[in-house]
Amino acid sequence: MSDDLHEPNEPNQPADVDQDPGVEYVPEDDAIIGVAFKWSVLVIVLLGSLGLVFFLLYRGGGEESETIIEKTVESPEALVPDVAILPDVTFTDITLESGIEFVHESAAEGEKLLPETMGSGVAFFDSDRDGDQDLLLINAIPWEGSDRVQAPMALLINDGTGHFTDVTAGSGLEEPMYGTGVAIGDVDADGLLDLYVTALGSNRLYRNLGENRFKDLTDSSGVASGPTDWSSSPAMFDYDGDGDLDLFVPNYVKWTRDLDISNNYTLNGTDRAYGPPKLYAGTQPELYRNDGTGRFEDVSEEAGIQVFNPYDGYPVAKSLAVVPIDLDRDGWMDLIVANDTTRNFLYHNNGDGTFTEIGEDAGVAYDNRGLSTGCMGIDAAHYRNDEAIGIGIGNFTMEMTSFYVSGRDPMLFSDEAIIEGIGSPTRLLLSFGLFFLDYDLDGRLDLFQTNGHLEDEISEIHRSQQYRQPAQLFWNTGSDSGATFELVPSEIAGDLVTPIVGRGAAYADIDADGDLDIIVTQVGDRPLLLRNEQALGHHWIRIVLQGTLPNLDAIGAWVEVDAGGVTQRRKVMPTRSYLSQVELPLTFGLGENDGIEALRVTWPDGSIQDVDVETITIDGETIIRQESAEGPR
Repeated sequence: MSDDLHEPNEPNQPADVDQDPGVEYVPEDDAIIGVAFKWSVLVIVLLGSLGLVFFLLYRGGGEESETIIEKTVESPEALVPDVAILPDVTFTDITLESGIEFVHESAAEGEKLLPETMGSGVAFFDSDRDGDQDLLLINAIPWEGSDRVQAPMALLINDGTGHFTDVTAGSGLEEPMYGTGVAIGDVDADGLLDLYVTALGSNRLYRNLGENRFKDLTDSSGVASGPTDWSSSPAMFDYDGDGDLDLFVPNYVKWTRDLDISNNYTLNGTDRAYGPPKLYAGTQPELYRNDGTGRFEDVSEEAGIQVFNPYDGYPVAKSLAVVPIDLDRDGWMDLIVANDTTRNFLYHNNGDGTFTEIGEDAGVAYDNRGLSTGCMGIDAAHYRNDEAIGIGIGNFTMEMTSFYVSGRDPMLFSDEAIIEGIGSPTRLLLSFGLFFLDYDLDGRLDLFQTNGHLEDEISEIHRSQQYRQPAQLFWNTGSDSGATFELVPSEIAGDLVTPIVGRGAAYADIDADGDLDIIVTQVGDRPLLLRNEQALGHHWIRIVLQGTLPNLDAIGAWVEVDAGGVTQRRKVMPTRSYLSQVELPLTFGLGENDGIEALRVTWPDGSIQDVDVETITIDGETIIRQESAEGPR
């Protein structure tokens, strides 16, 4: 969450500018206006000189009649998407129809405390191992002293058709907490997916006992975190190559209620407002090493993930999201961390149990102006079906979504948000959850982001801003000469663009029809479950990997599918977006291709398996089991 809406990043804004409160002052505009003025003067001088020459040449030609040529100049047409070329795919809100009655608790009662603005996450996962995707909705609690009823997180079981039943009561997840994010993974190698829930306060690890029952193992596992910590988007992944799932826990800012109140932040000079993160000190992330039994050791310091400011010695991180991905395909998982109002991190895995933070050298630390942004959600993928990786990061209002693209060097990126068609449409919105998905099953990864402001009265102060904002879906055009992405207009997107206060976001095929449905959480309101209504006749395959102990779900594996002369690449990694987790199965759209030429799996242990394509179910789901295992490195 950036404070750029309140105080521009650049220090050279004139103090005596009389601004319209609905118009943001941007220092770069002065430079642009200055250049335009100089060119205008030059053009006027040139035209005047030509006129003088014309007069001198023809001042004696009074016998010839003057010819006047009139031309009608029409204004250019507005640049709008060509609806005719966009796939006719709409999304329908089925939240209540699907049985979801959950309402998020923000704790807001007028004090304007920063945690109230950040929302909570959501996870799609197969809780009962019956093959369909269930739901976990994280919740917060009222502040101490409030008379509001405390409500826990919600566990909802899918019947396979997209209808959910709340089974929270008796599940072991009933104790309320000021929950924020969630990570999913089998930490004890018993075949069931366990839950790690982050919070403002102590985080919690729940072991899955089966039959939708969970046991709190926080105290014995060693991953509770501090009682005053504010953790955000956790990730389970194998960082040290021993086969089991370790745990990375980003933390946001050093916050207390007393400090928040004492800051007494305001937007209009009178009323209290939510203060920006720049008012608070940074933190350090935590890395916990799994011993293989679900017990963890804090290795944050020795692993090299703690980043300090060299000038004052304080922690740099104000982390809100992370995506684990092996960027250089050396077999070791790297981490890209989105930080709010401070530089982003790229932790390169050295393969010896340590990381080196190289965000600045890699080009992902700052935006295309060289500035830190208010980063929230994040995802990374091979979005062009080539070797290049794109990293999308949702930012604060007046900061377009960042879109870093790798070049020939897989560890070197440049921000190409404007070039790729994402920059301009996202500038006015405040973005949180963000991820890649192939929503129309054409074989190309599209981009989704959910939006929503922090201040419910922001439109009274800045007319260009709204509290409730529409989500955005960018269709991947497949273009190799122009912008890759085209914003899907509201007349096509349907309920997906309903203005909400969006925060967490995740996807899954909830009704077994092959396309991916979306859920978005809100601050202090119901989530929005959006059913994908695509009926384009495109073919598809869904791949479920079954690895070997202790990583049975093959988290960290890569799958490559060759179809129609194109290679699609996907990674098995539920951690992405903001405070949320997507489903584990991988969906590959095939477009008009009714078959595939090849399918390869690079398992987490580095072994490569070529799968017989005759065993793959087109327009259906296929389970692929690991044939052999090299064992832990």
